[in-house]
Amino acid sequence: MDDEKWFAERFEEHRPRLRAVAYRMLGSFADAEDALQDAWLRISRADVRAAEIENPAGWLTTIVGRVCLNALRSRRTRAEEPWDGSLPDPVVAEDGPPTPEDAALLADDVGLALQIVLDTLSPDERLAFVLHDMFEVPFPEIAAVLEREDAATRQLASRARKRVSTARIPEQQRDVARQRAVVDAFFAAAREGDLDALVSVLHPDVVARADFGAIKLPRPALVRGARTVAQNAKIGYVPAAELRPVLVNGAAAALVVRDGRPTTIMAFTVVDGLITALDIYGDPDRVRELATPVLS
Repeated sequence: MDDEKWFAERFEEHRPRLRAVAYRMLGSFADAEDALQDAWLRISRADVRAAEIENPAGWLTTIVGRVCLNALRSRRTRAEEPWDGSLPDPVVAEDGPPTPEDAALLADDVGLALQIVLDTLSPDERLAFVLHDMFEVPFPEIAAVLEREDAATRQLASRARKRVSTARIPEQQRDVARQRAVVDAFFAAAREGDLDALVSVLHPDVVARADFGAIKLPRPALVRGARTVAQNAKIGYVPAAELRPVLVNGAAAALVVRDGRPTTIMAFTVVDGLITALDIYGDPDRVRELATPVLS
């Protein structure tokens, strides 16, 4: 087998892993696909022979990581910047066992809350954390991508780990049926306009984020606190809308359909029986694209 064919076969073999790396690094399906295309161009032009590659998965992962790092740096992402009103692409699926493709993309710990926190990391922190903690790439290989010392790379991952620790959902909290019961209670209270019942299913420090793309909202795109979030939910509830149960990054969520058209995705983070985060996608074109897997 010639080298070009070997590289092509290894790239296709590891594509699910590479796509997962790119998604977790970039938070966008389109950007992730662009990164894979860019990585393949680099691989096809690489001055290296197949026999020299001892660990194809690791070698390919670091190339994709370098491409994603460059993309993040071009965005000029900084950890100190406030939330800019843009939510990462969610993985929307039917309410049931995940498909093999979704399982490869998400693994057990990549809930939407974690993906949102990843967006707040600096590019170097994100690369160090994603490659080491999520994909078990050794620090020396990551240090080579970052062009930093090994100790400095470990420090980057440690800082990132502290930032994302609060976003990880404990395994015992990932019971979708229990999450669904809380989400159903939220919608029942909103339907009845029962503010106290809404507050009762929200964590006191709940945060709600709304991403409507280019559409300007009449109220803040980010609100905090149970009573404020409850008041917004009560005002925003549309009785005529159909609520379809779906999963967003493996957690209970809802797809809002009006007149047969998907209009909104509502993703919930539920911990200890309370909603700690509510993330709303309201750009109709984006919602239609994201919801395609559950509309066919």
